Amino acid sequence: MDSKKKSLFESVCNIIIGYTVNFGANAVILPIFGIPFSWGIFGLIGLFYTFVSLARSYLIRRLFVRGFYETIFGRKE
Repeated sequence: MDSKKKSLFESVCNIIIGYTVNFGANAVILPIFGIPFSWGIFGLIGLFYTFVSLARSYLIRRLFVRGFYETIFGRKE
């Protein structure tokens, strides 16, 4: 069984990678659609989304560790 510490570490790694990829994508894609890119504003907005994403990722991971999959599908794989 995964520990809470391991679940949190996995969630943080996932968020860091996702934040980096999405921030870079925003810097390229938004100007194509005429939305001016601002490092400061998009960085701040990204931080808010990061905290939401971290909580979501951690909670989903803990649900699966506690047997969410088995409860829904009735079996282990």
